[in-house]
Amino acid sequence: MNALKGAAQHNVARTDKAFSSLRSPVQRAIPKRARLTCNAAITAPAPTVGTNGAASTEQVRIAVLGASGYTGEEVVRLLALHPNFSVAALTGESQAGKEFSEVFPHLVTATNVPRLTKVGDVDWSNIDAAFCCLPHATTQEILNSLPKHIKVVDLSADFRLKDIKLYAEWYGGEHRAPELQKEAVYGLTELHREEVKKARLVANPGCYPTSVQLPLCPLLEAGLIEKEDIIIDAKSGVSGAGRSAKQNLLYTEIAEGINCYGVGSHRHMPEIEQGLSESAGSTVRVSFTPTLMPMSRGMQSTIYVKLANGASVDDLRSHLQQRYKEETFVHVMNKGGIPHTRHVRGSNYNLISVFPDRLSGRAIIISVIDNLVKGASGQAIQNMNLVMGIPEETGLLQQAMFP
Repeated sequence: MNALKGAAQHNVARTDKAFSSLRSPVQRAIPKRARLTCNAAITAPAPTVGTNGAASTEQVRIAVLGASGYTGEEVVRLLALHPNFSVAALTGESQAGKEFSEVFPHLVTATNVPRLTKVGDVDWSNIDAAFCCLPHATTQEILNSLPKHIKVVDLSADFRLKDIKLYAEWYGGEHRAPELQKEAVYGLTELHREEVKKARLVANPGCYPTSVQLPLCPLLEAGLIEKEDIIIDAKSGVSGAGRSAKQNLLYTEIAEGINCYGVGSHRHMPEIEQGLSESAGSTVRVSFTPTLMPMSRGMQSTIYVKLANGASVDDLRSHLQQRYKEETFVHVMNKGGIPHTRHVRGSNYNLISVFPDRLSGRAIIISVIDNLVKGASGQAIQNMNLVMGIPEETGLLQQAMFP
């Protein structure tokens, strides 16, 4: 991997000046240290998936398990801009034997990707790393059987909860790979970067937990908000429910209306509380209600918190801006700025804003992400970049799609 780092540094020196006039407002806000790796990621040539970039003498051979679902498809789409990863295997049990473009016609130009196959037919001797995009409860035994040289980012919920008894309680079955669970690192990248770098198995966070923990964890850690009385009103696009045909997700069932689901029982609650409790240093319980919105992608978490004694709304905003000032993908907006889900659509960015509540001593925090990118596949690639020792922004600097 040293060759990758050296090539990236060479590209930076050659392109930084020329690139500066082309940056978007979001990119111009990125500190110079972070921009250096961004420039290398942008300038490395990667016209199609599997095409070797000139900046690399090594290609990481990637398997995408569950590539026929939305998160698997999104991994392949994003890897089309990645100079260091080449897709060597795609699995989809019900779609095995098909060309990838048959299943996802919009990716017909993503060349050099193999046909879909079954997991049991993958030649693991030709694989360096895997993105596991399979449903929960199907992942544990598969990952437990993989050769130990395979680096894995798992997008299911199977390795996110550190307490396997808690997993059994919320997911309705005993964990079948408890020893592997002990090895897993929770991959909320901006908060666990150093642990991710050393991991063999990364548990990619859920979409709701990502949108909630990024603003709340630093505030709890700093003691700026109370750990009690946290209320989370979260809204998600329909793609968060997956690609399987379900009656409640039919157009006529979901269009022209909204509905809550998993009220008081959504499976992301223990994951959210696990992260918040670690940051607070003691147990945190939250009120969390998700709402399904008639849009394909996007997520907004509106969070109501109680200020700690002596803290102000400006203190919260200032602390988050300071915490994330060197981060490429997390941006805390200036006073009065309202983030929209359309502002992050198709991108790996998280926008956060903080407002005073009309109730004294309370604040309102708004956090938006694309549930399929920062909430799933984009963050998975960000984590895999770290695991493989390359700049974490590589292949992920797409700006939001608008309108």
